[in-house]
Amino acid sequence: MTVYLDNAATSFPKPPRLYEQLGRLLEEFGGCPGRGSYAMAQRSGAVVDEVRRLLADLLHVPEPQRIVLTMNATDALNMAIKGVVRPGDHVVTTVLEHNSVARPLNRLEHRGLIQVSRVAVPAEGIVDPGDIRKALTSRTSLVAVLHASNVTGALQPIAQIGPIVREYGALFLVDAAQTAGAAPIDVEAAAIDLLAFPGHKALLGPPGTGGLYIGPRARLSPWREGGTGVFSELPLQPEEFPYAFEAGSPNTLGLAGLRESLQFILQFGVAWIRAHELSLTRQLLEGCRADGRLTVYGPSRLEDRIAVVSMAVQGCPASEVAQFLDQERGIAVRAGLHCAPGAHRALGTFPDGTVRISPGYFTSADQIDRCVDALREAAERLPKRSLRVCEMVG
Repeated sequence: MTVYLDNAATSFPKPPRLYEQLGRLLEEFGGCPGRGSYAMAQRSGAVVDEVRRLLADLLHVPEPQRIVLTMNATDALNMAIKGVVRPGDHVVTTVLEHNSVARPLNRLEHRGLIQVSRVAVPAEGIVDPGDIRKALTSRTSLVAVLHASNVTGALQPIAQIGPIVREYGALFLVDAAQTAGAAPIDVEAAAIDLLAFPGHKALLGPPGTGGLYIGPRARLSPWREGGTGVFSELPLQPEEFPYAFEAGSPNTLGLAGLRESLQFILQFGVAWIRAHELSLTRQLLEGCRADGRLTVYGPSRLEDRIAVVSMAVQGCPASEVAQFLDQERGIAVRAGLHCAPGAHRALGTFPDGTVRISPGYFTSADQIDRCVDALREAAERLPKRSLRVCEMVG
């Protein structure tokens, strides 16, 4: 049986209750939420409302209707960036960002519409809030920072960055793709105006789900317009939340599955889940660091991480290591740039990338031991070659 250690891409397996409920949900919730007064549509609408409420509880959002349900974090990030940024604006971000943030900003910059400042990071990959402050100008409309790196797992000090951004009157967008469900998030305490997250990663839900929290300071233009099931008489998209940003029929089945996983997470609590995943991360780090042929990247302190570890086997391309683990030992990890080339330039691992190992809620200590043993075996058996890397930035 495959040992699955790619939870940073998508969590697997899902909570048993999700599998148990999906078949029944498909039979019982076939109606479209908000598109009818009959019982089936009302039941579907109640499921969607409950998902919004559960997410609000998890993220400490006082007004659940301010959580807009999306297809994934990429959808949410595009909605936030393209809904806020205007020609002539200045945006501050970091070199660590996933392409879901970097590419929309790059396109706007390449078209000459905005200016972008990309804050560098030191070797451990944690942004200095003081560097964010230095990058801010009177024209800065948006600061976009990931909560945790999908390459190294480095947690960023968003609770320190948020008040600085607010002091300058800009909006603070946080990419919580790796942390929603895996690390505590309080949008008010961290002065977060926009929070994007997927349902299929640490929230343990199905693909095709996600969300964007839009705080009261944020004024977004909708980038998707159409039917909402209510206010149909209006010629333009209604301004009321969440309808202003939820045009079209929702993924009701996916959201019903997300409801099950959110109930599962809230039952155990994010703090307990984080402690469990960090215990596995500690085991993995200690096993890798004990072998001089294995190099681990990212923060040295465990508390500065989530359960994402990037490493390299000396003289072995990341892709060959991942292939060896998969084909020889049945262990699924990810190799390459992980859709974050800037992070690898900062680490000095571009263009080969790294082997990324990401335990999840259902990972066992025995599986971590098997992975470490397999990495050591790869270091022993795989042919060595000279790898091309870039200079470290920051």
